Amino acid sequence: MMAAYVILDIDIKDPAGYEDYKKRGAATLQKYGGKPLARGGKTEILEGDWNPPRVVMIEFKSLEDAKLWYNSPEYSEAKKLRQKSAETNVILFEGM
Repeated sequence: MMAAYVILDIDIKDPAGYEDYKKRGAATLQKYGGKPLARGGKTEILEGDWNPPRVVMIEFKSLEDAKLWYNSPEYSEAKKLRQKSAETNVILFEGM
């Protein structure tokens, strides 16, 4: 079984609302085996023109676990907060 990763490219529009999302969203990860690998921090463009203001990367044991988390009742309320407070691109992929 290959690990899976969720990457969120986040442009925060409402910092207070996003802070609420961070607390609620983080609390949902453990049940589905999610492990944050990176949150925020400095980014540097090496190639291309992708310049995300904030990047979050979460590791799961499998694609199925990641999908269960993303679509879970626990995360759905937090997701709504994120969607109200930020513009976000989210991808899911398998890896090593």
